[in-house]
Amino acid sequence: MTVLVSGATGFVGSAVVRRLLQQDRTVRVLARPNSDRRNLQDLPIEVAVGDLRDSASLEQAVRGCEAVFHVAADYRLWTLDPEEMYEANVSGTRNLMLAAGEVGVRRIVYTSSVATLGIAPAGTPSTEETPSGLDDMIGHYKRSKFLAEVEVSRLAEVEGLPVVIVNPSTPIGPRDIKPTPTGRMVVEAAAGRMPAFVDTGLNLAHVDDVADGHLLAMERGEIGERYILGGQDMSLQTILEEIADMVGRKPPRIRIPHNAILPVAYAVEGAARLFRTREPFVTIDGIRMAKKHMYFSSDKARKQLGYNPRPARDALRAAIDWFSENGYL
Repeated sequence: MTVLVSGATGFVGSAVVRRLLQQDRTVRVLARPNSDRRNLQDLPIEVAVGDLRDSASLEQAVRGCEAVFHVAADYRLWTLDPEEMYEANVSGTRNLMLAAGEVGVRRIVYTSSVATLGIAPAGTPSTEETPSGLDDMIGHYKRSKFLAEVEVSRLAEVEGLPVVIVNPSTPIGPRDIKPTPTGRMVVEAAAGRMPAFVDTGLNLAHVDDVADGHLLAMERGEIGERYILGGQDMSLQTILEEIADMVGRKPPRIRIPHNAILPVAYAVEGAARLFRTREPFVTIDGIRMAKKHMYFSSDKARKQLGYNPRPARDALRAAIDWFSENGYL
């Protein structure tokens, strides 16, 4: 069976590719002409050169495929041009879904995000049923992923598209070459460059467990349903203490109020816009999101898919080892 994976050059996508190859699947990846393909080096795969904004290239890429994993997304908490993010995450998703439906793909797994879900009160874990709306989405990344998931759900319900939705929480682990915003946090903390923290919480999952969840969704997921692929809920303070313990540093003890760091976020974003630099480490939307503990339950995926994530400490250890071995520290 030939399987197409979009976003395969990235963090989660490359983990999905490796899991598919371990199952002896024939893997075709969708990659832009100038994409960084280090995560795919020496893998026995077929490369279909294309772009989510180019429908003709997508039609060619899905031809002959029985399954599609649409993992590609523009994952940034800050961007100079928000329209690019909506083109990739919303319009690009629609284009690939329609192309896959046109050729009669048997199963599609769409990688959404827990960013589209509501946040339960008092730090309790959210589930797939926790209500949310577009007005609840903070920032362009969350808004674009919310709109994309709404469109995918519509195509499943109205057009009969055979799609299963997965909502990864916060993946960490090896091959985070960019790195992702969370990966940058791990790098900065391990290098001793995070002397303080805010009161927030995350759900950490090993990227390879998230990849396993994708394959389980293809094999056992119910069409039209969504499944949280998470790991372990941890406060940011605990995460930083774990990282410090692993690298032999003292953990930060200074807790900064959210509103106290907002002026810093405004300043660094302003400088980034002025000098057109890369995404700042501290962003306004990031601070606004950090005001809540982003905890999630994977019980539905455990019960219905057989999803079984490992402890967050193992994921942190794998991430730190990889960053260290590849010169990020």
